Parts: sequence; C-alpha cells; structure tokens
Amino acid sequence: MCCRIVELKNKEVICIKDATRIGLVNDVEIDTCSGKVVSLVIYGKPRLFGLLGREEDIVINWDCIEVIGDDTILVSYNAAYKPLLKKNRFSDII
Repeated sequence: MCCRIVELKNKEVICIKDATRIGLVNDVEIDTCSGKVVSLVIYGKPRLFGLLGREEDIVINWDCIEVIGDDTILVSYNAAYKPLLKKNRFSDII
C-alpha cells in the first residue's frame, strides 16, 4: 500500500497497548539526507483555548508504528500523559 504524506495528516492515532486515542497526525519529520520518514508529530492540546499555549507535542518514532489503515494508525507507544480526571465534589462525603 502506498501512502502520501498529505494522506497521513489528520489520521487518528491509537495505541494498541491500552486502546487509547493519542490524537491526530499534524506533522511528519523527515530525514533530509536519507529521504526517510523519521516520526509522526501530534500537537499538544491547547491550554485555555490556546491563549496559554499548548502542552508538549507527542512524537512517535516510525519504528513504533504497527499498522497504517485508511482512517487510523495503530502504534505501540507508551503514553507519557495522564488524562485529567474530574474530581466529584461529593466524593469526600460518600
């Protein structure tokens, strides 16, 4: 299967270890000497609607990619971020 770099953009990236959605592909790093794709870049989530900048970008090495499908990319990646859990204000009472 052949794929263009433009087709990689906005594909959903999912970790196969715990089935979490990492994000959408926003950019690709290419080694200009060898002409090979080195990694996929997923931009960090915006803070306060982007007014306070963004979180750190997630860079996934090409070796971590398991399958590239039509709509999704499956990777074996250890997510360093933790999802924010909303604390219930009544959890202390119960």
